[in-house]
Amino acid sequence: MDIRYTPEQLAFRDSVRAFLKEVVPAAVRDKTQQCLPLSKAEREQWQRDLFKQGWGAPSWAVEFGGTGWDAVQRHIFEEECAAFGAPEQLPFGLKMVAPVIQKYGSREQQERFLPRIISGQDWWCQGYSEPGAGSDLASLKTTAVRDGDDYIVNGQKTWTTLAQHADWIFCLVRTNPEVRKQEGISFLLIDMKTPGITVRPIIMLDDGHEINEVWLENVRVPAANLIGEENKGWTYAKFLLGHERTNIARVGRSKAALQLVKKAAAGQIGNDGLPLLQDARFRDRLAQVEMDLMALEVTNLKLISQEGSSHAPGPEASILKVKGSEIQQAITALASQVAGPYAAAHILPDDQVHELSAAFPQAQEHMTSQYFNYRKTTIYGGSNEVQKSIICRMILGL
Repeated sequence: MDIRYTPEQLAFRDSVRAFLKEVVPAAVRDKTQQCLPLSKAEREQWQRDLFKQGWGAPSWAVEFGGTGWDAVQRHIFEEECAAFGAPEQLPFGLKMVAPVIQKYGSREQQERFLPRIISGQDWWCQGYSEPGAGSDLASLKTTAVRDGDDYIVNGQKTWTTLAQHADWIFCLVRTNPEVRKQEGISFLLIDMKTPGITVRPIIMLDDGHEINEVWLENVRVPAANLIGEENKGWTYAKFLLGHERTNIARVGRSKAALQLVKKAAAGQIGNDGLPLLQDARFRDRLAQVEMDLMALEVTNLKLISQEGSSHAPGPEASILKVKGSEIQQAITALASQVAGPYAAAHILPDDQVHELSAAFPQAQEHMTSQYFNYRKTTIYGGSNEVQKSIICRMILGL
């Protein structure tokens, strides 16, 4: 594949750069580049800015308010946003539930939910994983029992990212316990303000509040919020997971992170008195990751150019998920190697961190703060072991 940009694509890239320079605040850019959490207001403002520009949903079809960009334009946009330090758009509404609503939702559901997603009015979270149903998602136990025009939902969801900010949650629920487990699942949209919903934080090792437990106790949900047909939710869930796995590739973000590692390694002095970037073993590791990332970029472009917003990515999305997550972990490991003994700076008190940074500017403690967080990338969206099984069965025919 020839990925050299045409004059038209270069002009588009210039327009993206000009837009980013105009609208992304310096404070937000700094936080993004330092892997610091953004506030809800900062994330919502970014989506509003994009919506105002007409770029609120790069991957949506024009009929739903999307840009109509082709695969290369979407790739350029994401790459430039990452390189500049712009925030990532939250995927839960735009890239996960929205494609499901567009393909399987009713016209009323599309008109009700999609405009509020693209404009940033509604923040969504994902209600898939449960304490006993992670990689084996079909074993979920949250129930939804029909009661007139409503469903009564009871159960627990876990690892729910940013649920503390969410207005809505899309949930997989069991509506028929008597059939094979994949056949008794439905897909419900639930207002987080509904009585009976409790969000409990899961505090991580770095004291961050990114994930949550969501408890649902006799939560009354209108049957009008059912997507598609009852007991067909597993089909919709697989469609959504295909989009999620494609998004996990995160080529642009990985390229930006790798450049940061290279810049830091050029200034880091190793035990031999030479810059770490001149160390043969480190350079070999860096080159391998960079080659893997180049291959992933080409593969990603091929796959996203074949799919549309109403078509599920095929099993090839599992390749993107596996390689994308492994590359992200490899980059954070390289960053930790660059920081050396200062890699632990993120667990020290702020005053000691400032002292370390002043004494050793190349410490770049913010680069390694992601190391432990990124251990999750090979698990969410379907663990890499499961993805490799999908590749073997559905692509290699083994």
